[in-house]
Amino acid sequence: MADQFVIVWDLETVPDIPASARMLGLVGASEEAVRAQLGPGFAKRPLHKIACIGALVGRRTSAGWTVEAMGAPHIGDREEADIIEAFVEKIRELRPQLITFNGNSFDLPVLRYRAMIHRIPAPGLQARPYFNRYTEDALDLCDALASFDVHARIKLDEISKILGLGGKPHGIDGAQVDTMVQAGHIVDVANYCESDVLNTYRMWLIYELFRGTISRDQLAFSEAQLKTYIKEKRQSNPYLDHDAG
Repeated sequence: MADQFVIVWDLETVPDIPASARMLGLVGASEEAVRAQLGPGFAKRPLHKIACIGALVGRRTSAGWTVEAMGAPHIGDREEADIIEAFVEKIRELRPQLITFNGNSFDLPVLRYRAMIHRIPAPGLQARPYFNRYTEDALDLCDALASFDVHARIKLDEISKILGLGGKPHGIDGAQVDTMVQAGHIVDVANYCESDVLNTYRMWLIYELFRGTISRDQLAFSEAQLKTYIKEKRQSNPYLDHDAG
């Protein structure tokens, strides 16, 4: 049987000021002027520059799921285009099921727009019908758990805590990412992004138990392997300590 892989992933983004200036007819204006014209609301999807991509690669074994890799490459170390290109290449290589929380509404379209802006070929995103709502090639847990009813949606932090998972680190949420990046705290943003990925992965394992695709023993194995992986490989991220507990 061929290997089964999942990639559980999440984006953190900041406004793309040059793209915003082009859209608003403000090329040559100051960043402050462009930000003022954009206003405080949620920007259009193509205007979200990717600050980091948090991702966990999981592989199915007879005993359960194992974490093969986890990280959050960020613009403090690499250009946005390089981060995107490496990520879509990994998708092409593994042809995984993609797992997100609110990814169909945000992360996946943003990834597509940003690849197009940077003129990045991404045939891996066409290897499976990731953009088809009526398949589970790209499973959005936010949609699935709400039965696709927008009024039944719940936040990742809320459902994580309800399920007894760690939830988000205290005092940090997505609304602070732009400010944190501007202040030079991109590593904290990447660490925070990893904690969201970890919560999403653990939630997905519970969802798979509910659906009957794994047993209780396989869930226990998967959780134990995850804890071992974090202890051995991800000690540099303080936000993961409580999440895998």
